[in-house]
Amino acid sequence: MTERNEKAETKENGMIGNSVDSEETWSVKNSKKRKSDKMDVDKSSRPYFPPAKKASVEGAVEMRKIPIPPNRYTPLRENWEKIFSTVVQHLNLHIRFNLKARMVEIRTCKETKDISALQKAADFIRAFALGFEVDDALALVRLDELFLESFDIKDVKTLHGDHLSRAIGRIVGKSGKTKFSIENATKTRIVVADSKIHLMGSYQNIRAARTALCNLILGSAPSKVYGNLRHVANRLAESL
Repeated sequence: MTERNEKAETKENGMIGNSVDSEETWSVKNSKKRKSDKMDVDKSSRPYFPPAKKASVEGAVEMRKIPIPPNRYTPLRENWEKIFSTVVQHLNLHIRFNLKARMVEIRTCKETKDISALQKAADFIRAFALGFEVDDALALVRLDELFLESFDIKDVKTLHGDHLSRAIGRIVGKSGKTKFSIENATKTRIVVADSKIHLMGSYQNIRAARTALCNLILGSAPSKVYGNLRHVANRLAESL
């Protein structure tokens, strides 16, 4: 009898211990929830950063360097007045051409008021260095929704020798007819420099022109690409 009583007492003690442990874990879980609620309520403990002052932005001098390839030295010399007047008079920046490094250097000054002026000027000169005309590159300064994109023909399809030259011929067309039709349909500007292709335009227009160029690289007939461009041009006109 005594052994049975001892076993019953040990069972009761075990049940009581488990119940106590469960209560402790329950209290810990509730305490965690309460702490999280307190963290949500106590928003005053978060750091506060006041807005930046204009004086700190204007005081900092920033510089950009854009390398110029050798084939663009002569066009840069001929169109330097337009580039200089655009960067200095309209964007209020300093510009010079470093003869030793063969780079165009741009930097801010006291008269610079717009923060994005330096980036616009850098994109403008980079577009000219890639082969775009000055009048076309000026659109990057006047408009905010224009971008530059470059890709290689070999990234689309690994071509070498005569196959690569034929792909370039399909892109350009006879006397540039295919390239001009893609530019007019998608409202973009395209520069074909050996195996590299540079595009300038809005995001949607660049995407449409890139798909047309990739189809030509992969071997599609120009007539089929023209048909697709008509549908794309209609869609872009409707979206506008």
